[in-house]
Amino acid sequence: MSDLSVSSFCGWIKFKHLTLIDTLGRTRNMHLAAEQMNLSQPAISKMLKEFESLLGFAVFERLPRTMLPTALGEQVIRYAQIALNDAGVFVDQIISLREGGHGYLKVGGIFAATAMALPTAICQIKQRWPLLSIEVVEQTSDHLMEMLEEKKLDLAVARFTNDSQQHRYDFQALAPEPFTIVVNSRHPLCDTGPVALQQLGDWPWIMYPVGTPIRGRMEQAFASAGIATPKNTIDTISMQTFLQVLQTGPMIAMLPESMVRSHIERGLLVTLDTPLQLPPQDYGILTRKGEALLGVAQEFAEILFENARSERESST
Repeated sequence: MSDLSVSSFCGWIKFKHLTLIDTLGRTRNMHLAAEQMNLSQPAISKMLKEFESLLGFAVFERLPRTMLPTALGEQVIRYAQIALNDAGVFVDQIISLREGGHGYLKVGGIFAATAMALPTAICQIKQRWPLLSIEVVEQTSDHLMEMLEEKKLDLAVARFTNDSQQHRYDFQALAPEPFTIVVNSRHPLCDTGPVALQQLGDWPWIMYPVGTPIRGRMEQAFASAGIATPKNTIDTISMQTFLQVLQTGPMIAMLPESMVRSHIERGLLVTLDTPLQLPPQDYGILTRKGEALLGVAQEFAEILFENARSERESST
């Protein structure tokens, strides 16, 4: 095994090596990696051998038709991806600043956050920094945390979905996320008064996909109420699909209140009076553990906190 140390690694490693590892990790093929990097296959092979010699172990297992990462190789690939993503953010920031911009901010949000909290904060920070480039990613909490770990996001507005995540991410609560059960204004259940639990299963539902954190919480809510999870469902994470399908057919949906509030106020959707409830859970700002926010990312977080505080005070 080679005498690997931080100084020897940093003194030898180059971004071309990280690009090689990332490309091989995606293609699992030396020929394809050579094509994508615009290098010859012998050059790729030599570079990989040099890199593995420095590490003192094989990153990939050479098989007849593919190259599978070894157990240690999986960690090397992950590091390469994180380092390259971090470098990409740096380059974007420098280009923006050099061209007279105010930097680049990439934030992620769950659907409750993208309905109100994020758009409001984005408008406010754009008033302060008109040339700030902002990218918003809407996803489930689990996906957003993966993107945070891979340094594809500066921060996320989401929530923990299991206890182990608290060891990897810092969390600062913003507000609870209440859910409500809604149908369109033409749905037959609108005229029946209180809706019994058993009636809910007689209609088709549009729900989050199986395996997502919110779907798991919904299934627990059905189980706690003593009824089966609906079988007649359309599963999606697309908010546009949720709202369009609700408007079109006799569907039932359980959605964040912030997402459907305007539709309820306009009379397009109606909240059902039913004993089925999903206990609210706080969402907030998630960041990488022990890594402080800087610059516009910190300023954006402060805007989110101030807006959440004002909202709490106005509702009391």
